Amino acid sequence: MATLVGKPAPKFKSAAIVKGAIKPDVSLDDYKGKWVVLFFYPLDFTFVCPTEINGFADRIADFQSRGAEVLGVSIDSQYSHLAWYNTPRNKGGIAGADYPILADVVKSISRDYGVLDEAKGIALRGVFLINPDGVVQSETVNFFNVGRNVDEILRTLDAAQQAAKTGEVCPANWSKGKDTINPKEAQKFFEKVK
Repeated sequence: MATLVGKPAPKFKSAAIVKGAIKPDVSLDDYKGKWVVLFFYPLDFTFVCPTEINGFADRIADFQSRGAEVLGVSIDSQYSHLAWYNTPRNKGGIAGADYPILADVVKSISRDYGVLDEAKGIALRGVFLINPDGVVQSETVNFFNVGRNVDEILRTLDAAQQAAKTGEVCPANWSKGKDTINPKEAQKFFEKVK
């Protein structure tokens, strides 16, 4: 699997649920000029997946305050997504997850993003940060049994936005408000050290 980082994000158009209603076609082009957090999960009505979907839902305002939209994707149909959306959280559902969750029944989106486990026919847990120009800035992929950390996704989004805004780079464990590194100044430092 080749990385998509630094490359244009593969385009897609698919049916989705949006705020509890089926929308026939949601596409990446709908989000031109915005940051997009595109995440894949294996299946509706499972165990780890609702914890992640609800985790994103609980923090949606944090993403949107950064000018980012969240989109979820699985190989389930929009009808399965809607039934799951209409299931209360305390019964394993995702009620209130008011961001688009796309249906990838033909598995083309999962395949284009390199997260489809062909043998099982379902997506791994992939997250792709896409900048307003439609270029992938970050990708992480977990196996089925490892859920993601929404705080880390927000931290990575902050770092990608900071680097895009200033041209500076973010060191290990960087978080919003901490110092970045100016590459030109760092280069001068290393030239003196030689």
